[in-house]
Amino acid sequence: MSSIIQSLASAGSGAEAPPSEAAIVRKVAWRIMPLIMVCYLFAFFDRINISFAKFALQSDLHLSDTAYGFGAGLFVVGYVLFEVPSNLMLYKVGARRWIARIMVSWGIATALMVFVQSEWQFYVLRFLIGAMEAGFAPGVLFYLTLWFPVAYRGRITSTLFLASAFAGLVGAPAAGLVLSHLDGALGMAGWHWLFLVGGLPCVVLGFLVFNVLKDRIQDAGWLTQEEQTLLSSRIADQNKHIGSHSLLGALKTPGFLTLGLVYFLIQVASYGLNFWAPHLIRTSGTTNPTVIGLLTAVPYLCGAIAMLVVGKLSDVTGERRKFVAGLITLSAIGFFAAGFFDKSTTLLVVALGVMGAGVIASIPAFWALPPRLVTGAGAAGGIALINTLGQLGGIVSPVMVGHIKDITGSTTPALYVIGALGLVCAAILMYGLPATLRRKEERTPTLTGFATEAAP
Repeated sequence: MSSIIQSLASAGSGAEAPPSEAAIVRKVAWRIMPLIMVCYLFAFFDRINISFAKFALQSDLHLSDTAYGFGAGLFVVGYVLFEVPSNLMLYKVGARRWIARIMVSWGIATALMVFVQSEWQFYVLRFLIGAMEAGFAPGVLFYLTLWFPVAYRGRITSTLFLASAFAGLVGAPAAGLVLSHLDGALGMAGWHWLFLVGGLPCVVLGFLVFNVLKDRIQDAGWLTQEEQTLLSSRIADQNKHIGSHSLLGALKTPGFLTLGLVYFLIQVASYGLNFWAPHLIRTSGTTNPTVIGLLTAVPYLCGAIAMLVVGKLSDVTGERRKFVAGLITLSAIGFFAAGFFDKSTTLLVVALGVMGAGVIASIPAFWALPPRLVTGAGAAGGIALINTLGQLGGIVSPVMVGHIKDITGSTTPALYVIGALGLVCAAILMYGLPATLRRKEERTPTLTGFATEAAP
């Protein structure tokens, strides 16, 4: 964490930022990022714990692969339906209050999975968990735009999404240990414990968010008046060059809905990895839950490394779009390789590593693009809408993979389909975006001496 935040001292142009700005950014990062990263870690673990519970849950509830995929996807249905309203409410009442509410409610809903005894209860609760979590990720992304200048956002976003990699890196082995050693403890199944461990800490974190975070730079008593003025004026100066400040205006902005399509295709790949990686490893010949958990951590480790490298390089070069396209192409190669080597655990894990590096690193790289189009309520609702469109991939991907497996008896054809969609996504990024987003981000000196992006 220390090395990550220290790297924020360099401006996006590659030249070292003036000490005053760098010091303020480091101070803000140390104050808010550790808590936000822990919250995001649990948010992502909440998404992948269902994949580790899959085998025991299917056995206890007598679910087919299609039924499991449908239930897993219902999380996204709830998320999608409430995403935009949730973020508009966040903009109205303040990020601190609303993010705290989200964490407490989804933590309770996740813990309630211990009471599921039937297929329909599984469906209802998965939908409820998604509805309660709706707005968290785009809300946090919007919150960060209020605190960090543009030239730092690639690295800040990568730092945030590093928590998602840690959720797989640490959560995968932890999930294997819970399933192996807590199964039967206090009369509860191992997968029950998995949802308790994932849910209850979120309630505590929600109270911490409410008491620690601040909604505005001007409310941060730990910044001096001079620091508050400098940082807020810096961000305001950058935002005045950006487009619409309303959700309706955001919808009319060229390239806005195309970004939604791009994120949809990225999420098809992301959910393909998150929901099915343990299954792929198991069917390749490894059956020990602890070993499966350890091997499942490999793609997240590769993703964490790729995120750190790409986050810094994209800030330095300003080539956001090309980096996203390259990463999603890399993930497509990983999906093709995973289908080809599905019977060899060693080669499969290598393919999953390639897949993870591409998919996981492409997500924070992508989120540097939408703030170039919208600000204010347009950013709060617009980022949520793009995320909503993207999360539809979380409905399509698990159901599609489960259905193809039920029909063919193999996940391989589905992996090839996801790989092909990844190549389509890369083509859209390279050739289908408007000039505003195709243009390389450039930094020019301002009157205050800070490096900033040129107006589109």
